[in-house]
Amino acid sequence: MAENNASKPSFARWWRQVLFVPILHSKWLTAEAKARLTDMVTRAEQGHRGEVFLIIENTLPTQQAYHIDCRERAINLFSEYRVWDTEENTGVLIYVNICEHDLEIVADRGISAHVSPTVWSAMCDKAVSGIASKKTEESLNDLLDEVGQLMRQYYHLEHDPEGNELSDTVVFLK
Repeated sequence: MAENNASKPSFARWWRQVLFVPILHSKWLTAEAKARLTDMVTRAEQGHRGEVFLIIENTLPTQQAYHIDCRERAINLFSEYRVWDTEENTGVLIYVNICEHDLEIVADRGISAHVSPTVWSAMCDKAVSGIASKKTEESLNDLLDEVGQLMRQYYHLEHDPEGNELSDTVVFLK
């Protein structure tokens, strides 16, 4: 979660995307696993006014991979999926890139005012460590639970009459 959003061009990153074989690395993401993760997003959103959005992507888009890294991609998706467009600016995007073995959290300004970048970074590091240990779904469940607890700490609400502002369905970009 670096402050400098400028990506450095990288042929190595581009080649990783070109040579990546999704079937070998995303077997864990079955329809059942997506349903369980979607359910976990729903549970992570209970008891607070925040919104949590999970995107899992096999690779960076090949035509952009030379120029952008996972952080920049996550910021672009934060905008594209309008995670920033919540009433109290409490949207949190969790972006997982399977090829790059990377996870990024992009938090809107409402929640960022309360949570330091080091907290988000520590949460990312913990999840990436679990993913590296081949415990991807469990690590993402734990991360979603942590984000939900953090949101309840600052935006507690017993009942949200407005409901969901963003879909809880996990987005999988192949």
